[in-house]
Order: sequence, then structure tokens, then C-alpha cells
Amino acid sequence: MWMDNLINAGSGPVLEKVAAFSEARHRVLAENIANIDTPGYRTKHLDAKAFQAKLAEAVAARQKEPTAPLRLKSTRQFHVDDQGMLRVTPTLTPSENILFHDGTNASIERQMASLAENTMMHQISVDLMRGRFASLRKAISGRVA
Repeated sequence: MWMDNLINAGSGPVLEKVAAFSEARHRVLAENIANIDTPGYRTKHLDAKAFQAKLAEAVAARQKEPTAPLRLKSTRQFHVDDQGMLRVTPTLTPSENILFHDGTNASIERQMASLAENTMMHQISVDLMRGRFASLRKAISGRVA
């Protein structure tokens, strides 16, 4: 019980969800890039802004009750399953009135920019988790240095 409270307190669950979402989004973006030359391929999309908005709502609700678990509301693109794992369902990217001669709507520049943005989001969440776990490890071992 106290161990669950220690692990699930503070920023831990938030960072876990951010890392899980960015990992799933990375897979979607990598698939889009891998299929950039596939005729008729339509890019898939996981909306980072929608995820961040729902995460902000969950954090605000959790501030009222700090010991409560983080409750991330579901959307068409993501939900939290019974085990607390984030599950995603990418949607097709709107074509923005651009279809290339091979019937695709993929822009390598847009995909690479999204990939770079996503990589930074993932790296920040992992670095913050690493620092949090290092602090816990120090507290458990009883060493300051």
C-alpha cells in the first residue's frame, strides 16, 4: 500500500503516460516514413495536442485529490486499459487538399518534423523519470551522494 502511494505519487504516472504516448506516436510516425513511397498510402496520426489537453485535465483533477490515481479520459485515439496501460488507435491524417500523383498524402518534411518533436517529448519524459528513480534509489539506500 505505502509502496503504491510512493510510486504513484507526484509526477510518476504523468511521465509514464507521456513516455507511453510518445513511444506509440513514434511507431506511427516511423510507419508513415517507411511507407512514404507506397502508392495510395494514407498517413496515420496520433494527436499530441489532444493527448496533452486530456493529460492536463487529469493532472488538474488529481491536484484536488493527490492520493487518487491519475485518470486519463479516453478519446477515439487513446484510452487506458484495466491494467493502467495506454492503448492507442491512430486515425488517418486529413489530406489537407493535397494528394500527390501516386495518391498519397505523405509529406516527408512534415513527418520528419513531427518525428523530431516527438523525440524531444519522449527524451524529456525519460530524463525526468530517470531523475525521479535516482532520487528514490538514493532514499531507499539511505545515501546522500
